[in-house]
Amino acid sequence: MAKKEDAEERKKTAIRDLEDLPGIGEVSAEKLRKAGYDIEKIAASSPHEIDEIAEIGVEAAKKAIAAARDSLEMGYETADKILERRKAIGRITTGSKELDALLGGGVETMAITECYGKFSSGKSQVGFQLSVNVQKPVEQGGLGGSVLFIDTESTFRPERIKQLAENAQMDPETVLKNIYVSRAINSDHQMVLVDKAEELVREKNIRLIVVDSMTAHFRADYIGRGALGDRQQKLNKHVHTLQRLADKFNLAVYITNQVMDNPGILFGDPTTPIGGHVLAHAATYRIYLRKGKDEKRIARLVDSPNMPEGECVFRVTSKGITD
Repeated sequence: MAKKEDAEERKKTAIRDLEDLPGIGEVSAEKLRKAGYDIEKIAASSPHEIDEIAEIGVEAAKKAIAAARDSLEMGYETADKILERRKAIGRITTGSKELDALLGGGVETMAITECYGKFSSGKSQVGFQLSVNVQKPVEQGGLGGSVLFIDTESTFRPERIKQLAENAQMDPETVLKNIYVSRAINSDHQMVLVDKAEELVREKNIRLIVVDSMTAHFRADYIGRGALGDRQQKLNKHVHTLQRLADKFNLAVYITNQVMDNPGILFGDPTTPIGGHVLAHAATYRIYLRKGKDEKRIARLVDSPNMPEGECVFRVTSKGITD
């Protein structure tokens, strides 16, 4: 028994670099690194995915994945260890105590928080506010980190960030320099931006990723029922990549989502989020935003693994998100 355990331990310590994996040479390893793959990511990948990038054949990819999995702890663990690890989770204040309470204390790290609603419901404003608040120290409701902001609808406004920073008595220039923005031109570009984000996340202390909006390009690029399967498959892969980044680097992911009116709903609110079951299952916290009178917004928590459904009212003002 002891010999078997020693053999397993040697196997784990023998694989430190990509080149240590069977079938992965220097050229293949370089291709995988450029695509953002490490041993942990290879262990969680499919053979066809690795073959497509490294061009080593599906069978060789299977052996490499098996070796990567053997070198890592990928089995079961007790719930008390998971609870201990979750003590490292941080939360970003939204600026509204009511909205924070609805989410269990703010926007959580290691999780995907989705806000969906009609235009002018406040989805982007929450994203802007979080981009400022995450830079505050922990005792002020932040995480002391930077932001990666993926803009798919040309709605990012540095002027608004500057305004929010000034109202929070923060240096606007420093706040703007800590937000790394990229404009995605289509759904494939959007996916590549997330796939290649790991190095930037590591270098720049990224603690929040904002995707505004998640579904705009997927909705435009895949039209008709015939393209629905491809769209959902790519969207599924995209959102799981975001979750892996959230888990690996203990960061928060905030995504906005577009809506449509469901013609099948004759009575009640026909507003339905885009992305179907794929996005519904992937989002840890799902919030439906509606516009009220004046500056009021109504937030309803539609789904959460640990918080009850509920509603709250907050305001979107020139000073930002408030109660």
